[in-house]
Amino acid sequence: MNETPAEPLVSAPIEGTPKGAPYVAERAGTPEGAPDEGAAYGPENVGHPFKGASNVQRRALAISEVFLCSSVPTQLLIQTLMVTVFGWNPLTADDQFSLSFVVTMSLADTLLLIALMVVLTRAHGESVKELWLGRRPLLRETVLGLALVPWIFLMVVVLLNGLRLLAPALHNVETNPMEQLASGGAMNAAAFGLVAIFAGGVREELQRAFLLRRFELHLGGARVGVIVLSVAFGLGHAVQGWDAAVTTGALGAVWAVLYLRRRSSVAPLVSHAGFNSLEILRIAIVG
Repeated sequence: MNETPAEPLVSAPIEGTPKGAPYVAERAGTPEGAPDEGAAYGPENVGHPFKGASNVQRRALAISEVFLCSSVPTQLLIQTLMVTVFGWNPLTADDQFSLSFVVTMSLADTLLLIALMVVLTRAHGESVKELWLGRRPLLRETVLGLALVPWIFLMVVVLLNGLRLLAPALHNVETNPMEQLASGGAMNAAAFGLVAIFAGGVREELQRAFLLRRFELHLGGARVGVIVLSVAFGLGHAVQGWDAAVTTGALGAVWAVLYLRRRSSVAPLVSHAGFNSLEILRIAIVG
């Protein structure tokens, strides 16, 4: 990476890269005649340890779970272990992010965070399947997610280029450091693709649903969750530039609304992973 590739028309933010931020949205009505896919989300179904707690205690516990599953503490723990125990340098000799470090840390964080969310969900007497898969047919949700990929890509093209035209000061990072990780050849692109798909598409969408649950029941409702977590999600990508941060925040809001309307993480997960895959492919081909 001694040469800086020419900047393409759109240099979209790469989702799922190390940061420490989440997101959320609001539940839509159930179509007439369809089962109420959000029925299990009412306050009357809140289980241990929330059951019997005061409102203040519930909010405090919910806030602690939001922070614990925000990726901040888990990534800090994993990075600390990698650096202090294994002596792994997160930077290369030319002060760029180490691809092997980023891939290992991101995938380890994905596994740890998913396990943590499963434990906490079950501790509340809730269904992991209900939270993440809902009650809609998986095939239909998968097809919907795939159908949304080109629209998500178009949204990023319009929004990112619009920001650079109307607010050029937001484009404060000339070369996206995350894109550099995927631009060193086919092997680099494939390795970073794993991060984009699993740490981005999978982890972030499961994380989005889990965090939304906490906001929806205990922290001001779904609308508050959408705003707070989408802003945090965008700020988590500020290393890629403020224009990328704004665009990423908007994407987080879209996927949050989609989750709340579908009550399933499948369509958001598939469209998120599909968009990230297109971005990695663009970087590998165009540079």
